[in-house]
Amino acid sequence: MASVNCKAFNFLLLLLTIFNYVVESYRAVVVIHGVLTGSDSMELISNRIQEMHPDTQVYNIPRYAGWSSLEPMWHQVEEIGMDIISIGAAFPEGINLVGYSQGGLLARVILQVFPDHNVKNFISLSSPQAGQYGTRFLHLFFPDLVCETAYELFYSKLGQHTSVGNYWNDPHHQKLYYKFSKFLPYVNNEKNSTKMPTSKRGLIKLKRMVLIGGPDDGVITPWQSSHFGYYDANETVIDMRDRNIYKDDLIGLRTLDESGKLTLITVPNVPHYEWHKNESIVDDYLLPYLD
Repeated sequence: MASVNCKAFNFLLLLLTIFNYVVESYRAVVVIHGVLTGSDSMELISNRIQEMHPDTQVYNIPRYAGWSSLEPMWHQVEEIGMDIISIGAAFPEGINLVGYSQGGLLARVILQVFPDHNVKNFISLSSPQAGQYGTRFLHLFFPDLVCETAYELFYSKLGQHTSVGNYWNDPHHQKLYYKFSKFLPYVNNEKNSTKMPTSKRGLIKLKRMVLIGGPDDGVITPWQSSHFGYYDANETVIDMRDRNIYKDDLIGLRTLDESGKLTLITVPNVPHYEWHKNESIVDDYLLPYLD
């Protein structure tokens, strides 16, 4: 009888092991929305992940929705960063992080500012990682703004109180960018800051960083900013690997690349406002990296 019970117990353990493997085979996922939207805009991504990876816990960050998404980037990094640390504490095996548009830049900086995070895979979906020099989406709240004069607003005290001003990178006014921008040159480790003492460690510990963008985006300008490429003074796009941020390994991009942990994905025919509303994008370019 004891032998039967022992066999039954061992079989039960086996079933529990299999069940736990199925339930825990996919890490929890945190998603961060873009500018002037909210968590509702990320529901397709959240729902599709749960549909295709059953039992996955998905946390859709609600903070800084709508107009509040224009608040300074440092404020958003600090508060959303604490959310991610709290979520990660509930999953010691690690979590995955997905950020769309401005949310992808916020996510990347959170990984730098909170280097003790336990994020394993980070996906940046059409995000201005190297900055922004396009006003198409800004006409909603700055109807008369054009690229050539936007620096007059964004490189001012008022402009630096907006999230967009914090990552506005005018290739024709780099001296003003480095002098007045309170965010992007620091998080790219182009200027020293007490806020970024471990800017590289938080990224190179990732299992994988995936950078997604495309030539038909229409908002992220240049679109190669989503891959850390950017304009020179002549508005010629310089590839990430030819820029100092990579060559000098300022934030760990070269380290990630050389260790096979950096993936750059280019997808044509996707406008900016469709990246997070397209199931095929989720299926083809997000799910494969959410292990």
